[in-house]
Amino acid sequence: MNSKQMLTVVEHYCRNVASTSEYIKITRIADQKTMLIEQSGESGRAVMLSEYKVDGITCWAGFSSRSQTVYISLA
Repeated sequence: MNSKQMLTVVEHYCRNVASTSEYIKITRIADQKTMLIEQSGESGRAVMLSEYKVDGITCWAGFSSRSQTVYISLA
């Protein structure tokens, strides 16, 4: 997922609080998180979140290609 697609997903979530998209899953995680460990069986994978500002709302979001999931944390 490129940065433009990511921004579109984050804007849609912040404006509509919609946790679904046509192609990817959107999961809200605990507030003020900037990193997430995504568990997959016995191993884990770090998902780094980037800061986004939408209509005065600051949030952190990151994409996992393994699970096709965008993780969003409000600041």
